Amino acid sequence: MTEKESATDNVTADVVTPSPAKSLGDPGITPLSPSHSMKDPDQNLQTGPTYTVVVAIDFGTTSSGYAYSFTKEPECIHTMRRWEGGDPGVSNQKTPTTILLTPDRKFHSFGYAARDFYHDLDPTETKHWLYLEKFKMKLHTTANLSIDTDLHAANGKRVKALDIFAYALGFFKDQALKELSDQVGTEFDNADVRWVITVPAIWKQPAKQFMREAAYKSSLVPRDNPEQLIIALEPEAASIYCRKLRLHQMIDLGSKSTVNGYSPTDNVGAGMTQAKELVRRNRQSRTFLVENVVGELWSELEEGDRYVVVDCGGGTVDLTVHQIRLPEGHLKELYKASGGPYGSIGVDYEFEKLLCKIFGPDFIDQFKIKRPAAWVDLMIAFESRKRAAAPDRTNPLNINLPFSFIDYYKKFRGHSVEHALRKSNVDFVKWSSQGMLRMNPDAMNALFKPTIDHIIQHLGELFEKPEVTNIKFLFLVGGFAESPLLQQAIQTMLQGRSRIIIPHDVGLTILKGAVLFGLDPGVIKVRRSPLTYGVGVLNRYVEGKHPPDKMLVKDGTRWCTDVFDTFIACDQSVALGETVKRSYTPAKPSQQVIVINVYCSEREQVGFISDAGVRKCGTLRLDVSGTESPAARREIQTLMQFGDTEIRAMAVDVATSRSVKASINFLGQ
Repeated sequence: MTEKESATDNVTADVVTPSPAKSLGDPGITPLSPSHSMKDPDQNLQTGPTYTVVVAIDFGTTSSGYAYSFTKEPECIHTMRRWEGGDPGVSNQKTPTTILLTPDRKFHSFGYAARDFYHDLDPTETKHWLYLEKFKMKLHTTANLSIDTDLHAANGKRVKALDIFAYALGFFKDQALKELSDQVGTEFDNADVRWVITVPAIWKQPAKQFMREAAYKSSLVPRDNPEQLIIALEPEAASIYCRKLRLHQMIDLGSKSTVNGYSPTDNVGAGMTQAKELVRRNRQSRTFLVENVVGELWSELEEGDRYVVVDCGGGTVDLTVHQIRLPEGHLKELYKASGGPYGSIGVDYEFEKLLCKIFGPDFIDQFKIKRPAAWVDLMIAFESRKRAAAPDRTNPLNINLPFSFIDYYKKFRGHSVEHALRKSNVDFVKWSSQGMLRMNPDAMNALFKPTIDHIIQHLGELFEKPEVTNIKFLFLVGGFAESPLLQQAIQTMLQGRSRIIIPHDVGLTILKGAVLFGLDPGVIKVRRSPLTYGVGVLNRYVEGKHPPDKMLVKDGTRWCTDVFDTFIACDQSVALGETVKRSYTPAKPSQQVIVINVYCSEREQVGFISDAGVRKCGTLRLDVSGTESPAARREIQTLMQFGDTEIRAMAVDVATSRSVKASINFLGQ
């Protein structure tokens, strides 16, 4: 037994005093046996029911969709039916992540249907309806995310984020089950579906847990069967799919050979155009055959080869480094996922800043609230021109200004839009008499620059890490990967250090990979912990080693409070199925619940829970009711798993071998 006592009792609330331990009275939970155990890595972790189908939902910032595969034919991945509506020049394999609620806050529609209905509402009605778009980023940017976090609809009204995410997942559940029922000819039972939801790898635990809570609320899966839902990390999913690519399914920017009749020395965008044409021709078939035979790319991969997946979505950019293990092709994460909020919506913000510069932020703010549907129109017009931006473009890009913008501006300012443009000194944006903003290509490219610079800076830092040497391939995936400006910037930065591979139909790569992950969740064998996790404990006080202000005397024994007992360190390798073991004993025999605060830090070495940069991030709750035993000292052994996409806890009463309900909560209630 170690001479340690935990700094928590059966109290759930912290009292704010300098030392969390001293404030908690009798420090009664004793960790008995800290140890790190390793399960047989090949042991099948996903026991339990078998599912007939795996359905993956790619819940994106700008667009979303689903795909599925029957477990009997894992090589066939079916993508969702084509959506009604859709924009010219934009793939409608996915639908915009937009949602519309009625004035009495009931779900009305999602995607193109939501956008089109909202657009057709009379301006007097729009202010009563609740329209939301690009809301996923709120889960990444909210520092103290909780079940009660709010979102703002276009009309400025607040709604509960959990309701919105649950409505969206419920919509996808209904769509997928309807399609599956049509396909098999009878009503498809949700219990036969294993659901996979994708999230950015840089998301912290609270955001992942929030997504799971939304899934429970939408009845996607029942709370008492958490295994039915897998949270998949977007770049991991992309990585799983990219290993299977064959040469006709991708563009190789780094090779000197011609792929699909396109030489990389040609304009970067030309290959993308050809790829899109190929995709368009294949669009009629919504079934992708995943090559089970070894593809050409696979044949170039050797044991120990490393590659980077750069997932550029609407909201975030995620960088993941994987190493391949042959012959099975299992993957090992070499460096913790990194990235940030540098997705393509950054370009939209720059456009908004430009409009504020020309027309004044006061007008833009008012226009968004008073004419929300017209603002949506303006951003759709910008979106399609944004996709036309390319490094070698010479002719201007025209963006239609909605009539209500021109009209409302005149009422608001008393002069015309044309006058505002002349006065603004923004010389690279002109006014066309057809009612359009004419942006010269340099002006458009300037809107991309801050976002692309962030991505390049991040990539540069990643490639300097010792773990990230000799990278064979860089897979560029996600919707933003289609941007020729981004492709060229990455090519320039890498200077031929590794080959850049862009799968055709990059926007669906994550979706297809998520289905493959759902079919075989054990494919990624080793991950890296993004943070250091641990709890506060009491240790025997050692003169000279421990600070005097941490000393606590109890029954004549001197203890040091606030000691950080590390479960797992930041960037530490964790194998799938690896567990961290701790034993606790209740303070009083009658105690029903043990609540232990979990702390985390971005630093690898942490001494005390009161150190700078250490914060309480969650609680471990052990429900010990019903496991009472005559033993004088009850030992509750807790196992925590850190090698999966979510942190899990299990516990058992050692004397009776009865399992104890254990849960880790990262969402501040």
